[in-house]
Amino acid sequence: MPDIMTMAIIWLIALIVLVIIEIISQGLTTIWFAGGSLVALISTFCGANLFVQIAIFLVVSIILLIFTRPIAMLHFNKKVVPTNVETLPGEVCVITEAVDNIGAKGKAELNGMEWTVRSASEGILIPEGARAKVLRVEGVKLIVEQVN
Repeated sequence: MPDIMTMAIIWLIALIVLVIIEIISQGLTTIWFAGGSLVALISTFCGANLFVQIAIFLVVSIILLIFTRPIAMLHFNKKVVPTNVETLPGEVCVITEAVDNIGAKGKAELNGMEWTVRSASEGILIPEGARAKVLRVEGVKLIVEQVN
């Protein structure tokens, strides 16, 4: 069985490493376990044996994760701004090169930019000059369906 100082140093190192990872990632990934290691460190000085320390670490970490993570995520994820690509579904583009999935052809202009385009339905050709609604974006291709 390791002595009190050895265990205190181990828990302190764990705490420091977990806090450093949290600072680097800034994604609320290890903060819960840092809290568990802090309480385990305190329990070391209270005379708890190794198995009790590990149990305390696990229980506190899980409790922090379950009860505080949902609250923290509400406050930390408020600034999520959709990217330009996320706003494209629902937009209407103009086909500048006929869309043919089999021939891997098709281009459209949308918001002043040229995009590679594919039809959402296999075998459906969309002629040049037609208007099409963007259903989704797959990589750098717009997946569209023709609109009247």
